[in-house]
Amino acid sequence: MNPLHGDEGEEVREDHQEPVREAADILRSGGIVAFPTETVYGLGAVAFNESAVARIFEAKQRPRFDPLIVHVGGFDQVSRLVKEIHPSARLLMERFWPGPLTIVLPKAPGVPDLVTAGLPTVAVRMPRHPLALELIRRTGEPIAAPSANPFGSTSPTKMQHVVDGLGGKVDMVLDGGDCPVGIESTIVSFASDRPALLRPGGVALEELEAVIGPLPVAPSSGNNAVLAPGMLPRHYAPRTPVRVLSGSILPPQDGATRIGVLAFQGIPRSETFAAVEVLSEFGDLREAAKHLFSALRRLDQQNLDVIVAQKFPDVGLGLAINDRLMRASGCG
Repeated sequence: MNPLHGDEGEEVREDHQEPVREAADILRSGGIVAFPTETVYGLGAVAFNESAVARIFEAKQRPRFDPLIVHVGGFDQVSRLVKEIHPSARLLMERFWPGPLTIVLPKAPGVPDLVTAGLPTVAVRMPRHPLALELIRRTGEPIAAPSANPFGSTSPTKMQHVVDGLGGKVDMVLDGGDCPVGIESTIVSFASDRPALLRPGGVALEELEAVIGPLPVAPSSGNNAVLAPGMLPRHYAPRTPVRVLSGSILPPQDGATRIGVLAFQGIPRSETFAAVEVLSEFGDLREAAKHLFSALRRLDQQNLDVIVAQKFPDVGLGLAINDRLMRASGCG
């Protein structure tokens, strides 16, 4: 198998074939479609259709300084998007594509500035979900797609999350069930000679470094230009305030009465709290990542004063989970 051609050996179910064909027709006609990936649901438009891409920003209320990720189904589409591919970037593509890894490279002249927020680079990835790959194949074009939710809010990992958040603002939602990874892709930039990790995600930092060596972590965007999606200090946030604790889970001492807890493996004395979500009883970081956003959504529906989140080990996918929690709390 050549991983740069999106062949994961997974066929699209027969009952999904017609919806995918319909979704591809909508995209080719300038529409926008929400579709599943292995990470989260994306809201897509043909990347070279600026008016369609503008509809994504409008539907999400997304600021235009925040660039989009372009999803491809094969290496032929990558060549239309980028000027050149750094040798280390090619190594990562060969090892982790299709999969939850986004590569930032110098963009080709034809890529609309709206997609890249005016940056000289473009973020590209090949999703692993069979419905996403089939949709790109049938559309015949790269698909620009951020997460399919209102800007800054908790990412969608189920079709119903998309419906709840965007309602009738999209032309179609493809139902692919729950997203198996559950957090967004890792983003690595090759905008300069030395690569850098812009956002931790579904591929662990340790896995990347095993292929290309030490990878420095870029600081949060803060007041500087946003170099990639998901880098703003506040992002992925529920309506309920979130606090991240590195020690024991204890009730806040500020008078909050209805307290929810987001825990890794569980906590003692759970009766102290109004609601408790445990992400993995057996301490599995992949299971915790898969359940993270759904658990945050359930807590957000409990009319709580605050959500107290337990900090995760900063290894493997724990780094990405902590990144999402810190940004949900506004401290990213």
